[in-house]
Amino acid sequence: MSAPEFNPMIAIPALPVFAYLLGSIPWGLIFTRAFSPVDVSRVAGPVPGLLTFAGDVLKGALPVYLTLIFVWNHPGAGDVLLAVVALAAFFGHLYPLYMKFKDGGKGVATCAGCFMVLAPLACLAALLTFILLLFLSRRVSVGSLAASAVLPFGVWLTAASFPISAGALIMAGFIFIRHTDNIKRLIAGTEPKFGSKQ
Repeated sequence: MSAPEFNPMIAIPALPVFAYLLGSIPWGLIFTRAFSPVDVSRVAGPVPGLLTFAGDVLKGALPVYLTLIFVWNHPGAGDVLLAVVALAAFFGHLYPLYMKFKDGGKGVATCAGCFMVLAPLACLAALLTFILLLFLSRRVSVGSLAASAVLPFGVWLTAASFPISAGALIMAGFIFIRHTDNIKRLIAGTEPKFGSKQ
């Protein structure tokens, strides 16, 4: 008896679901507890921070890369599926299932992971913007907001895809929303500088 043939239509709903479930994994909480079980509310040091960043980037990059391979093999799936999968991973990070849709992150690293695959040149432009604004302002939030503002334009110029550019714009909008408190502190002049212990 021959094995059943793979039905590509199964992957179209499965890929966004996988992306959301992967995006929901709270790597920050997992690594902080692993390195600092006594007090998980405080930063445990650079190692869990770097591991969390890598995990959050991978949450975006992996499902988008798998979807890209699927689209290569099934061109009819198109850029809409890529954008939906990227947004699913992003919103999984912001509104994680495993945390009852609460206590999600700000989405910057997961967004970066998505566009490292979808639009690497645009992602590079956003990264350079982040580094420049971080250097000038010494505030991570300023670099993150500037990079998020640059990303949709970079995606449109380099990828020339309306669905993927729209996905970048939606992500940028939610990153700004997630940085509302940072923006208020920036206006008030109370936003901590990079490396500050406050």
